[in-house]
Amino acid sequence: MRETEMEASSSAGNSLSRREFAILSMAAVAVGSSTAADAAQVVVQRPVEITTPDGTCDAVVVSQQGSGPWPAIILYPDAMGLRPVKVDMAARLAAEGYTVLVINPFYRVRKAPVFPATFSFANPDDRAQVMKMIGELDHAVVTRDALALISFLDAQPDVDRKKPMGAVGFCMGGAMTIWAAAARPERVAAAVSFHGGRLVTDDPNSPHRLIAGTKAAYHIGIAADDDAEEPDAKLALKQAFDAAGRPATMEVYPGTRHGWTVPDSTAHEPVQAARAWTAMVATFKEALV
Repeated sequence: MRETEMEASSSAGNSLSRREFAILSMAAVAVGSSTAADAAQVVVQRPVEITTPDGTCDAVVVSQQGSGPWPAIILYPDAMGLRPVKVDMAARLAAEGYTVLVINPFYRVRKAPVFPATFSFANPDDRAQVMKMIGELDHAVVTRDALALISFLDAQPDVDRKKPMGAVGFCMGGAMTIWAAAARPERVAAAVSFHGGRLVTDDPNSPHRLIAGTKAAYHIGIAADDDAEEPDAKLALKQAFDAAGRPATMEVYPGTRHGWTVPDSTAHEPVQAARAWTAMVATFKEALV
């Protein structure tokens, strides 16, 4: 987890009150995408509460109106958690023909919005708080959540249980996609990570060490500045993908900074974000059939 993404997102992502957040999450919205047909699609958002072994996870489900069901995708947010921009991203993905669940990964602490409008990464106390929260989301915790999230989705009428699921994650959420694929390898067939943190560590449950136990296809999108700091991470990932025989695409997106795919980040880079979106959708279109 890099400080730049959290700092860039903190002011833009936490200016809504809880009431405003709830209203936004419950609204039905028209979502534009890469084609005129996609732009005409209308999706419906509904807030949900999911029982897990550790409590109740608040989340938002987004799917198209009309005939379904559709393959399911779990969207794991970055360190600023469940907020309007992540619901918007889930809605855009749902318009591609999926039922998307975007979660509050910090539900053990409080419901979304997790961070107050006064949150500042420049404040040492705020920074320490969020880093502690991130540190508690280890492999065991994320795996317990993934099992509950997958079971929840399989019980939803707008989820096609005959087709496999996918997962996409940003920053800290990148590792969670691989952990989800390892938790239910027979169910999760695609995992996408953008500017993911903790993908390659010395821990026995490091995501790159668990790839062999998955059956997923992958796209790993790496920020240029992340790659400059950890140039060997992509090599370890490639070795893991090759050894496991898993289909994977991986790219260091040129000129990007950590957080470039997220619209409320000052690191957002629209041209490369559009390329990343296309790669993500292509991964899901090929695998979730």
